[in-house]
Amino acid sequence: MVYRLPPLNSLRAFEVAARHMSFQKAAEELNVTPSALSYQIRQLEDFLQVPLFVRLNRAVRLTDAGERIAPGIHDAFERLAEAMGRLKGPAPANVLTVSTGPAFAAKWLSPRLHKFLERYPEIDIRISANLKLTDFRSDEVDLSIRFGGGNYPGLHVERLADEHVLPLISPRLLEQLGGRLRPEDLGGVALLHDDSANFMINAVSWADWLRRARVANVDPTRGPRFSHADHALEAALDGAGIVLGRLTLSMRDIASGRLVAPFDLMVPAQAGFYFCCLPERLDEPKIRAFRDFLFSEIAAERGVLENFRQAKRSA
Repeated sequence: MVYRLPPLNSLRAFEVAARHMSFQKAAEELNVTPSALSYQIRQLEDFLQVPLFVRLNRAVRLTDAGERIAPGIHDAFERLAEAMGRLKGPAPANVLTVSTGPAFAAKWLSPRLHKFLERYPEIDIRISANLKLTDFRSDEVDLSIRFGGGNYPGLHVERLADEHVLPLISPRLLEQLGGRLRPEDLGGVALLHDDSANFMINAVSWADWLRRARVANVDPTRGPRFSHADHALEAALDGAGIVLGRLTLSMRDIASGRLVAPFDLMVPAQAGFYFCCLPERLDEPKIRAFRDFLFSEIAAERGVLENFRQAKRSA
């Protein structure tokens, strides 16, 4: 069978740009200039004869066509990397492979990982950031951290943290809007949608939050949509609008003042983050070490989260 495919470099450029939702960050990862990366994406758009990104002043977002093809292209590169990895043979005993969602990896785990590396320099850690559920029997993964309902049969599962969602906005944009907002003012602000939890039937949306805030004059469906939670948060950080964000993922940005919560109402996400591994592997030293590290970091942050939650009103 002959496959008519666009150049591999243009597909790779698109995959990295869609993952970062930033041409600048994608160019840095690929070690090319932003103009070279933009040219590669234009090549792909010309090949497909459809735009894949909307270029904004300070950010980019995927078009509907881009949203449709991004998961498949990301999975294709993941599978290609896994296929190449099989040539390397079994991973050394000191290698620890952690699978987790891209948003948790970027917004929570990566900023704390240096503490684990300082404590356990003999462990060579690999982070596999993707949204697919790990098959521990076939994938070369030691443990995973997943966001969901916690129903993962056949695994050792421990709840790491509950989650809440609430509107978050950059202080710069809030100042441009007059310094304060009422829920009914959201009709004049771009609503940013995090669709990454839409695999859950009871995922909380802008429609849910507006209903609980007793706001009926705002269309909850309008505004840019993002398939990754960290992309939606980055768009909010850059002033593209107001996001219904997850508290655990955004707490560092809130604490640093890069994001502010203009309203008191928070909504439980009906889901949480879970530590998962094969039951028979829980007591392996490298897995136990990482499990204990995760829970110690969660415990250290619990007081900050609780103080913030107590200042808000939970629906």
